[in-house]
This record gives sequence, C-alpha cells and structure tokens, in this order.
Amino acid sequence: MQQLPEQPVHAGQPNPTTRAEVRKLAHAVDTVLLEEMATYHRDNSPLPETGPTPPVQQPGRPAMSQRAVDLNTTILTSSVLTAAAGGAVSLILWTSGHASETVIAWICGGIVGVPVALALPVLALKGLMKSAKEVAQAAPAPTHHHYNGNVTVDQRAIHATTRGVIANTRNHLPR
Repeated sequence: MQQLPEQPVHAGQPNPTTRAEVRKLAHAVDTVLLEEMATYHRDNSPLPETGPTPPVQQPGRPAMSQRAVDLNTTILTSSVLTAAAGGAVSLILWTSGHASETVIAWICGGIVGVPVALALPVLALKGLMKSAKEVAQAAPAPTHHHYNGNVTVDQRAIHATTRGVIANTRNHLPR
C-alpha cells in the first residue's frame, strides 16, 4: 500500500498512519479468512456403475405419488385462499366499524362452510363415478359363440374329495 502524506492530527481524530496500518491488518485478515473458507468442492471421481439395480427407499419421509402431491397442492392453495378471503372481509368490516366478533365468525364460517358444502357432493359424485368406471373396466367382456352344424354341450362338473391321513383324492364325474 502507498503511504499517506503526513497530516496534522486533530483532536479526537485517529492518526492517518495508524488508520493505514489498521486497513492493512484488516485486509490481511480478510485474505486469510477467504483462503481458509472454501465455498465449493468438486469431486472428479467416477460414479459407480448402477446397472439394473432398482432404487432403494431412503429413510425418512416416504416419496409421494403424483396424486398425493396434487391433493396437497389443492389443500394448501384452498386454505390460503380461504384465509385471505376471510381476512379481507374481516378487515373491511372492522375498519368500517360495522363488525362484531359474531359477524366476523359467521362470515368466516360462511367462507369456509359454503365451499365445503358445495365441494363435498361434487367430490362424492366424482368418487362414485370413478369406482363405477373401475367396476366397468374390471368386468369380463361378454362372450358370444357362433356355431354351425350339430352341437353337443357337456356341462358336467368334477367333484373332488380328499380324506385321510395320507391324502387320497378321488374325482367323481356324475353320469
């Protein structure tokens, strides 16, 4: 660092040479601290081969499905909107002087209760439609047989009985 020219020292002011020495010391301390504190680390070692090994469930909170993430997002956004709407109405009524605790409670209850009362039947109907769709998809397709000529249908059933210490199965065909 360059030397500052000597200036007269006024009462209550530090000596300029002392100030320069303090600046040099602060710069040296900052330099040492910056060299000691690494802000990054790069690991260039090759990654291990994974091959066909499936991922392993990690300890802690389990991963959520996309449906669970969507439901959580819906719940969080609706709760924030409900709180914002209730707070806005309460603030307007409180500042206008026309509110009491009872009025605010009814308004907040209406803001929460009306959407819930409207949403519950819709959600129930949606679940009913989804289960009906699953049942329709799980049902076996009807089988149609088309025959030409003489057809003999044999619908005999086999009844099996197993008895004894040493199992002996006898299948009986009714005649």
